[in-house]
Amino acid sequence: MPFGNAGIWQILLILVIVLLIFGASRLPALAKSLGQSARAFKGEMKQMKDEGQQDQRPADAADTSGSAPSEAPRPSDSSPDVKP
Repeated sequence: MPFGNAGIWQILLILVIVLLIFGASRLPALAKSLGQSARAFKGEMKQMKDEGQQDQRPADAADTSGSAPSEAPRPSDSSPDVKP
């Protein structure tokens, strides 16, 4: 059941309460607004996912360029500044 432990009677009771609060004339507009909001949210999530995949591709290409980062030279043990 998609509503967890809620039975059919609990769902019907919630629907009746919503009908009493908003009225029958406002329910279609409310459902349309809810559908548009859900569609916009889904589109934004898809756009963010696509942007995230595009951001990962250039980073992966840069890692496989074959150039290793240069290391800084290590100080030698015989430097005169070191005191025993």
